[in-house]
Amino acid sequence: MVLIHGFGAASGHWRHNAASLAEAGWCVYAIDLVGFGASSQPGHQRHRPLDNRLWARQLQAFIEQVVQGPAVLVGNSLGSLVAVTCAVFFPGWVAAVVAAPLPDPSLLMPVRRRRGPWRRGLKRRVVVVLCRLLPLELLVPLIARTPLLDLGLRSAYSDQSPVDAELRRVVARPAQRPRAARALRAMSIGMALRPRAATAAELLQRMNQPLLVLWGSDDRLVPPQISERLRDHKVDLELQLLPDLGHCPHDERPELFNRHVTGWLARNLGNGQPHEQPWA
Repeated sequence: MVLIHGFGAASGHWRHNAASLAEAGWCVYAIDLVGFGASSQPGHQRHRPLDNRLWARQLQAFIEQVVQGPAVLVGNSLGSLVAVTCAVFFPGWVAAVVAAPLPDPSLLMPVRRRRGPWRRGLKRRVVVVLCRLLPLELLVPLIARTPLLDLGLRSAYSDQSPVDAELRRVVARPAQRPRAARALRAMSIGMALRPRAATAAELLQRMNQPLLVLWGSDDRLVPPQISERLRDHKVDLELQLLPDLGHCPHDERPELFNRHVTGWLARNLGNGQPHEQPWA
């Protein structure tokens, strides 16, 4: 099982899940996506955009080289999109996906006709210019070192008790690294310019593995009403709303979250999980 964090977080965000899931019999890993946590923080490269396709390739390489066999992917927010992307692009390496939740603007957008080359080129130039004009070198350290960080964290939780010093360190430390701003700029450009084939709406239609979606009923960042759009794209997914939880249900009520995950996997994968192995 590989745990994939959300935007602005890192592998440490699974602090209350990994050990418990390992005790349930899974060999558990948690990964820092490129640009986050302790991973590299690259700048924008036109021919190698920093978006969910690159993160999916990173994840597949980790599974191939470290796990060395098909894995269950469990993601939070952006990590959920990365998990679904990996499942579609590298189906042989993914046994099932748990997404908690699965936000993507494409779920709210109507299908549009393909833009002509000149319009795509114009959009690229506008996005790149706007992202380069943003004073991220000032904003990112400011947010990481001021009460603005707490404001953002508290908006993601319905129950505020998990917002502690450990969580602040998980989020703040990567943002205080010298290249954090350029990485944020790179991923902002990459995600804004990704093709429709790399959006959740398209990926879900191509996904064949079992999918469980867990969504907090009190999610203030991505309202749970969006979850109703998911079955328009993948009819066989299982959706469970978790009462009174916010955008990070795995950290807010880890015991409940873990129980939902292990129960669903037992029903859908049977006894296929590995046993008696540590988590890393």
